[in-house]
Amino acid sequence: MEIWVGAAIAAAFFQTLRFMLQKVLSASRLTSVGATAARFFYSTPIVWGLLILYGFASGGPLPTLSAGFWPAAAFGGLTQIFATICVVALFKARNFAVGMTFKKTEVIQVAFVSAILLGEFVSQAGFFAILIGILGVLLVSDQKLLTDVPGNRFFNRASGLGLLSGFLFALSGVSYRAASLNIYSDDAFLRAALTLVCVVTWQSLVMFVWLRLRDPDQLVALWQARKTAIWVGLSSMAGSYMWFVAFTLQNAAYVNAVGQIELIFSILASRMFFKEKISTREFMGILTIIVSVLVLIWATH
Repeated sequence: MEIWVGAAIAAAFFQTLRFMLQKVLSASRLTSVGATAARFFYSTPIVWGLLILYGFASGGPLPTLSAGFWPAAAFGGLTQIFATICVVALFKARNFAVGMTFKKTEVIQVAFVSAILLGEFVSQAGFFAILIGILGVLLVSDQKLLTDVPGNRFFNRASGLGLLSGFLFALSGVSYRAASLNIYSDDAFLRAALTLVCVVTWQSLVMFVWLRLRDPDQLVALWQARKTAIWVGLSSMAGSYMWFVAFTLQNAAYVNAVGQIELIFSILASRMFFKEKISTREFMGILTIIVSVLVLIWATH
C-alpha cells in the first residue's frame, strides 16, 4: 500500500471520530461555531509539540517557505473553518451518516477545483465516477423540506449545507496541497507537520477573535466542555496530519477519493453510537457514492 493511501484511510477514520465528538458537543453544550472552535483550540498545542519533537528527532533545520505558501495556507484555513461550521449545523438537521454523505460531496467537487486552481485533471473514467457520485447525492438529498413546505425536494436547507461544506472542503484541500508544494523539502512528513502548525495556529487565532467579539460565553463553554473537547483536539490533530501527509504526496482529487471510506465509518458510527436509522433510499444513495469512489480510485491506476 502506498503511503498516501494509508494516510488518507487513517485520516478518514480520525475525522469521523472527530465529527462524532463535535456532534455530541453541539447537541449538548456548544453552538455550531463553538464546536468548530474546539478542534482548533485543543489541537494547536498538540501540533506544536508534534513539530518540535519531529524537529529534534530529525536534527535538521526547518525548510524554507516560498511566498506562495502563506496565502494558500491562510485561504485553506478559512475555508475549512466555514466548511466545518456547515457540517456541524447539518448534523442538527439530518442524521450522522447522511450528514457525512453530504459532506463527502467534496470528492466530486475537488476534481473540478483542483483542475481550475492547480491544473491537475482527472481521466475520462474519473469524470464518469463523478457523474455516478452526483446521482448518489441526488438520491440522498431527495426529501421533503424540513419545514414541510411543498416542492423543492432536492433544494432544501440540508442539501444546501452539505453541498456548500463539500465545496469549501474542496477549496481547503486543494489549498493545503498548494501550500505544501511551496515548502522546499524532500521530507513529506516534515512538510505536512509544518503546514499543519501554521494553518491550525491561524485558525485558532481567527476563531478566538470571532468568539471574543461575537459570543464570549462560548469561550467559557469551551473550557467547561474540555473533558470532551480535548478528544476533539486529539482526533483533529491526528486526522489533519494524515490529510496533510496525503495531500503532500498526491493529487487532492485522488486523496479525497480514497478518503470516501469515511462513509463506511460514518454508517457504523450512526448505527452503533447514535442508534439512528437510515432509509432504503438514503442507503442506496450512500452505496452509489461509494461506487463512484471505487471507480475514481480505479481510474487513478
